[in-house]
Amino acid sequence: MTRLLLLSLSIFVFAPQQPPAPATGGLDTAAIDKALGRTGQAQDGDVYKVSAPRSDLKVTVNGIAVRPGLALGSWMAFKRAAGSAVAHGDLVLLDGEVNPVISALQQGGMEITAVHNHVIGESPAVLYVHFWGKGPEAQLARTLAVVLGKTGTPAASTAAADTTAFKGADELQTALGRKGTVRNGVLSLSVARPEKITMMGVELPPSMGMATAFNFQATDDGRVAGTGDFVMIGDEVNRVAKALRDQDIAITALHSHMIHGSPELYFMHFWAIGTPEKVGAGLKAALAQMKTQ
Repeated sequence: MTRLLLLSLSIFVFAPQQPPAPATGGLDTAAIDKALGRTGQAQDGDVYKVSAPRSDLKVTVNGIAVRPGLALGSWMAFKRAAGSAVAHGDLVLLDGEVNPVISALQQGGMEITAVHNHVIGESPAVLYVHFWGKGPEAQLARTLAVVLGKTGTPAASTAAADTTAFKGADELQTALGRKGTVRNGVLSLSVARPEKITMMGVELPPSMGMATAFNFQATDDGRVAGTGDFVMIGDEVNRVAKALRDQDIAITALHSHMIHGSPELYFMHFWAIGTPEKVGAGLKAALAQMKTQ
C-alpha cells in the first residue's frame, strides 16, 4: 500500500505541466508578439493592442513638428470572436506606401475599410489605411508583419522612453474636464460612447478605435496643438462641427472608418492650436454636443 501511494505521488509531482492558458480573452498574445516583433498591451479586458509609431517620419503641420504620438501612430488591435480572432487597426503611410500595403493586406486575406487623410497642410503628405481581418491570431499577425515591411516603419525600439515634460498638460485637462496620460511628450485621452458598437457582426470595445480620441503636444511658443477624432452618430455630426468652428478649431476630415458597422458612425478629425485653456474649453464644448460615457 505504501509503495503504491509513493508511486502515485511521483506520477503527480513529475508529470509534465500543461502550458498556461493564453491571456487576454483567450488570445495567444505570445504568438502575436513573435510574429510582429513587438509587444502589445491588454486593453478593455479582451483586446490586445500593438503600436507601431512612425518615428521615421519628420512631418510638420503649419510649421509644427508632429510627434509620433500626436498623429503618426499605426496600431493593430486583436480580439477573440466566434472561435477565431479579428484584427482591426489603422496604418500611417506615405503616398508611395499605400497601394503596396493594400496589396499585402489582400494577399493575406485581409480587407481595407477606409483610405483617407486625418490632417491637412502636413508635409510630407500622410495617408491612413484602416483594415479588418478574421482568422487565427498568429496568421493575422504574420500578415501584418509583412504589411509593415512594405513601409518604413522602424522595428520596435528598446531605447529609453522620451521623458519630455508637457508644460500645460494640467491646465488643458482641467479645461477639458477629463484626465489623460502623458507619454513621450504627448497627452492622450479617449471618451467612449454609450452604445454597443459592432463591425462585421463583432462587438468592438472603445480601444479598437471606437472612442473619441484626443492627442496633444506642447509647441515652442507656449501653446498646445491638438488633433484626433470625434466618433459620432449622424445626428451629432453638424452639432459637433458647429461647436468646433465656433471655437476656431479646424475640421480636417469627415468620413467612416468602418464597413457593415452598427450603429452607423462618422469620424470627424480636427486640428486645434492655442493656449491649453482655450483648446481644452473648445473641445469640451464640442463633446457636449454628443453622447458620451
